[in-house]
Amino acid sequence: MHMLTDLQEAVQSIFNLNLSDRSPSKTVSLFNEILPTLSLRRNLLQSSSRYQEPIHNLHRVLLKIGKEKMPEFSSKFDQEITKCWLQSARLARKNGFYQRAYSCLLETGTKNSADFFMEKTKWLWNKGEKEQAIYCLQKGISEHFPSIQTKKASSLNLSTDDQLICAKAKLLLAIYSEESSIVDSGSLIEMYKEVVNLQPDWEASHFHLAKYYDKMLNTTEIPDAKAEIMVKVVKNFGTSLKHGCKNVYHSLPRLLDIWFDLGTLQGVDDNGSSSKKLSSSWKSTAACLEKISNMVQELYGSVPLYLFLTAFPQLISRICHSHPSVSGPLQKLISRLLVSYPQQSMWMMMAVSKSSYPTRSKRCKQIFQEAILLNPGLGKYINDTTRLADKLIDLSNKNVGETNRLSISENFSSLLKLIDDRNFSQVMLPLQTQMIVTLPNGYVSSFDYNAFPFTPVFIQGFEDTVEVFPSLQKPKKLIVKGSDGKLYPIMCKPKDDLRKDCRLMEFNNLVNRYLKIDPEARRRQLYIRTYAVVPLNEECGLIEWVTNLHGLRLILSKLYRLKGMFVTGREIRAMMPSKTATFEEKLNIFKTKFLPRFPPVFHEWFKIIFPDPTAWYHARLAYARTTAVMSMVGYIVGLGDRHGENILFDSSCGDSVHVDLNCLFNKGETMEYPECVPFRLTHNMVDAMGPTGYEGAFRKACEVTMRVMRSRTDALMSVLRPFVHDPLVEWSRSKHSKAQHDGEIINEQGLTHVKDIELRLNGIIKYKNKQQGLPLSIEGQVNHLIQEAVDIRNLSQMYIGWAAYM
Repeated sequence: MHMLTDLQEAVQSIFNLNLSDRSPSKTVSLFNEILPTLSLRRNLLQSSSRYQEPIHNLHRVLLKIGKEKMPEFSSKFDQEITKCWLQSARLARKNGFYQRAYSCLLETGTKNSADFFMEKTKWLWNKGEKEQAIYCLQKGISEHFPSIQTKKASSLNLSTDDQLICAKAKLLLAIYSEESSIVDSGSLIEMYKEVVNLQPDWEASHFHLAKYYDKMLNTTEIPDAKAEIMVKVVKNFGTSLKHGCKNVYHSLPRLLDIWFDLGTLQGVDDNGSSSKKLSSSWKSTAACLEKISNMVQELYGSVPLYLFLTAFPQLISRICHSHPSVSGPLQKLISRLLVSYPQQSMWMMMAVSKSSYPTRSKRCKQIFQEAILLNPGLGKYINDTTRLADKLIDLSNKNVGETNRLSISENFSSLLKLIDDRNFSQVMLPLQTQMIVTLPNGYVSSFDYNAFPFTPVFIQGFEDTVEVFPSLQKPKKLIVKGSDGKLYPIMCKPKDDLRKDCRLMEFNNLVNRYLKIDPEARRRQLYIRTYAVVPLNEECGLIEWVTNLHGLRLILSKLYRLKGMFVTGREIRAMMPSKTATFEEKLNIFKTKFLPRFPPVFHEWFKIIFPDPTAWYHARLAYARTTAVMSMVGYIVGLGDRHGENILFDSSCGDSVHVDLNCLFNKGETMEYPECVPFRLTHNMVDAMGPTGYEGAFRKACEVTMRVMRSRTDALMSVLRPFVHDPLVEWSRSKHSKAQHDGEIINEQGLTHVKDIELRLNGIIKYKNKQQGLPLSIEGQVNHLIQEAVDIRNLSQMYIGWAAYM
């Protein structure tokens, strides 16, 4: 349809089908209409060669016809044809088709344009010819912008477009020089500053300068110098956010992290001796903190507030900050977010407002009061939402005995009465689609942009029946009536801290964003299945219900039962080795007793559920790919406890879905039976991937996912750093005297967690908690992980409840 529309509109303009007048003014009008229209429609396409290349070919044909029909504009048509060839070259390069990209570059017919040498430079760099790429870039800059060598950026007489192209070229040269390590730090800073001077209103110029300053923080040990660099990092990240939001998921978390950490450091120093406070180092750090606090406060009014929603969990996690230069502005920011986005903010603040630590709940109430002062009408909404959360907590914690059904009208009449009250506020249903910020197209921040474009669905009531699940925690399935007339099932889960699940789900959503951007990952449809997780307090919360899911253990148990091979729990306990059994004894029992009783049968589930060959093939492919993505992401963050109930499969498409995500940062290695596999890849899971097993779709999806995460290490670490230091996430059940004093827990293991994650993202492997040698390639790291996951020697040592035999 896109091609037919382009063809129809271009033919009407070029051949003048609807006009009998061929006057020069009409011809100019037609010409001015056709080129911008075709160019705009090319930019609207999905970045995939499958969709774009046929349209590029069509446009080139149409432009050549236009050149013949309107010879007076032949040079303009030639420029547009060249632009179209360059777009094809860029598309081919991004998809890894380097020979096709080279052919498109040759077809342009010109080597004199700035766009040509920029695209050729990127093509050379992607091919691995780095020295040649830098030479090509330097030569192109000197030829097209000769005055840049002798004049300052501010005194250049360049058009706006040429100035932007020059800035892009200089930025690319700085990035390539940094990655090649061919210039010193001082020279690199000057190169980045030159780009900022060339294009002061460009997000990328300030972002990359901030990134390099941030990189320098790791190599600076002198406190005064470090604090000064922090000011520069925050200043440039903040300026980049004023001019765009393409890198908001990197810029904002890192900016806030530096602010919070410097405030914590200064807060510790403030409690020191009076002589320490008089030192030049203390005064310098205090001055830098004051500068950063002022910059952050100035940022409130300079960027749209919805950008801060992307880092809301990080903001709310530090409401108990001890330093007044941080805590005061922070409370003001959160209260403004609550006023502007009450529906989303209130759900994200709920668990903190009900914290068992007095200081946290007290600070939360102060934020509520500040918000009510800004908008007096907000008081009733906050009260109604809090009352609703209280009723849902009561429902979650209801002691039901052996009952598998409850009635809202009989068992929770107060909840029904609350919702049926005519004066009850409209409370949004916390679905994933309604909680995640949608950034503007083109990443240009706008104050009047609607970050939640979908019509919100409010809670109108509940279905009377509440289903109770027979597991130990007795979670309950509640059916919510939405304001759109639809029914929305949610799970009320008690006796489980969902805060880590919530934070990891946010991280997974960020990984999904980067997988969508990457052409190879997008072509393979790589993603993580995510859902909304809303903690209500420290021990229970709401989970968005995902339909059509079936647990791995339940699937396999049914298949074994159909084959007459079902093994009871008593039989399994009789076969299991004793606690004192040696490594060899466990291995022998696993090989001779367990594996013969549990042959691979998982592939049969796909045949039963997807009888159509095409559906079966796509489901198996989706299974392999979604399993691969979550295996790599789980390995990076140290996700454990992947037993048969925590991995589920969608019977409508074959996707794997992971639940219970609170065993993070290699916590599984510290259990009574330490986990010794990076992710679950038992013989049943390999069997369902087809004749080639983990070779093929699974391995390739693992490699692509790992490559995407490695290429986004800085951005991912910006999100993970505050996560592992999150004072709202307890990492052990031990009592923290400091936490009880001021409500903020300092996670002593956070630094170790951050270092381990960075090592894994850089390809460093560990064996028995010891670092092993130099970084591996992506292929080498993936191969090592797969071999560890399928190694029968590792699987035989796993806890019997993990069911490595299934």
